[in-house]
Amino acid sequence: MNDHVARIQAEWARERPDLDVSPQGVIGRLHRLAGHLTEQLCVVYRRYGLGEGEFDVLAALRRAGEPFERAPGELARFTMVTTGAMTKRLDRLERDGLVTRRHSAADGRGRVVALTKAGRELIDRAFTEHMANEHRLLSTLSENEKNQLETLLTRWLDDVEPNGAV
Repeated sequence: MNDHVARIQAEWARERPDLDVSPQGVIGRLHRLAGHLTEQLCVVYRRYGLGEGEFDVLAALRRAGEPFERAPGELARFTMVTTGAMTKRLDRLERDGLVTRRHSAADGRGRVVALTKAGRELIDRAFTEHMANEHRLLSTLSENEKNQLETLLTRWLDDVEPNGAV
């Protein structure tokens, strides 16, 4: 292989032969791949007038099932952002008529965020195209390779995220 990462590794091997730079082969390529994948995923989100964050919020609400609502703090945990960042996302989604916010019936001080009919229709269309895009992005790998990669990444992520992420 003579890709960008291999060239960097060769330069480091020349300059610092005392160090094992082999981890760069995996981590460097994963880092570069993540950037390319994010770009390709965002193409679909933009077609629906969404950013990555807004897509994540709508998807988290849709996955909640009927009545498609969650507390803002729960949404922040599911999308791994601060509550401040979540507020900005919710402001935009509410302005666009895709979500509503109301006081919780169980706790008058708490708030609940819910998908509107327009929000559900949008995320259903966007998610359908998103999954087709993900299939396309993985299409160069065989089924066996996809399964192996998923197994390896799951095991590695389990070590990096003890107790799993929300």
